[in-house]
Amino acid sequence: MFIRLLMESFRRQRRRKLLAGLAILLGTTAVTAMLALATTIGDHIHNELAAYGANIIVYPAADQLEVKVGGVDIKPVSGGAYLHESDLAKLRGIFWANNITGVSPELPVRIIGKTATDENVDAAATGLWFDHSLSNGGGALKTGASAMHPWWKLTGAWPREQATSSDSAEAVAGMTLASRLNLKAGDIIQTAAHDSIAARTLRITGIVSTGDNTDDQLLLPLNAAQQIAGTPNAVRRVEVSARTKPEDTFARKDPDTLSPAQREIWYCRPYANSIAYQIREAIPGARAEQVRRVEQSEGTVLKRISGLMWLISAAALLAAGFAVSAAMATAILERQAEIGLMRSLGASKTTVALLFYAEAGLLAIFAGGLGYLAGSGLAAWLGARIFASQGPASLGSLLIPVLFPVVITLALIVAIAGSTPAIRSALNTDPSAILRANA
Repeated sequence: MFIRLLMESFRRQRRRKLLAGLAILLGTTAVTAMLALATTIGDHIHNELAAYGANIIVYPAADQLEVKVGGVDIKPVSGGAYLHESDLAKLRGIFWANNITGVSPELPVRIIGKTATDENVDAAATGLWFDHSLSNGGGALKTGASAMHPWWKLTGAWPREQATSSDSAEAVAGMTLASRLNLKAGDIIQTAAHDSIAARTLRITGIVSTGDNTDDQLLLPLNAAQQIAGTPNAVRRVEVSARTKPEDTFARKDPDTLSPAQREIWYCRPYANSIAYQIREAIPGARAEQVRRVEQSEGTVLKRISGLMWLISAAALLAAGFAVSAAMATAILERQAEIGLMRSLGASKTTVALLFYAEAGLLAIFAGGLGYLAGSGLAAWLGARIFASQGPASLGSLLIPVLFPVVITLALIVAIAGSTPAIRSALNTDPSAILRANA
């Protein structure tokens, strides 16, 4: 009988149930979209802001030269000290290894020689990774300067590490340098022998525009720069791009002053400071610092967007609750005679309340399920519109299974909370009065 009454209520009050279900559907759609985006917004923002540079810089602790990124002073640090390129694989073994999305070591050298047209060349050059696979026995990270500086505009091709030999290598020329020396892709620079370093041939594979002083340099593979400088395995500094948690007061604490329990909590949070600390532990003789301008911008943007998402979610759920309450109040008002009859025939308040809560629960599960699917689709569309530079996100990539029970639970809360005032009012009314009024 209970099931029959439940089914009959949906059949006879289709319009009221549709309005209540639509309110739940819209609310859960908005909440699902916000939650789905919230799970990926950190990665999206990190990828967007990565164009402004790395958020962690690693350099030799003994170095005293000034290190700047985008005009930001990192550390007053003297030339001559190096890190070991072979130690960089240890970055794949730190606790937050999977949060490291890019690594770009650098080694500055000086190129002296002549072009094929006898133009004298005396230019700064930087050895870099361009398409390098960084691994430490596990999964490899494909990384390099070109990936970490997506605004660089290249005409031609990046130089290849595997093309470096004892007497030749590939390189790209900065736009300003190429204009001054009349260089183009395919041209040759013959370097002069010096000290114990043999002469070599540099073949220009492309022209790059970077928008900074790199436009007046040559860029070549790191292994070629090491051979030219006569410093095998040497790295002058390393740019690291990592996904991090926005900095708070706890993040700025010195881990060496914390208790063991607090230090473990600090260590296991993806702060830029904790990742830098782990890098210092992994690489001998290294000093790692966060670039505060990039890091704090990322944290500030993430906080504001997250706050806006929570506000939209709360507003959507509140509006859905009010809409459900109005729809259920009207539906119960129309069924006053039915409620009075059930009470007169011996049905308890609990049984009647259970009937209406069961109706609201079924409605919430069905509408919440549709809202989960619609919200996932909306999240995919919004992600493609907002972060168009990163390519469209598919619905499948945003169907996050863990969100489904969360959304259904929220739908049930909204439906039950919205129905409760109307149900309580109906149950507190004297059934004999209801029957006389409807006689």
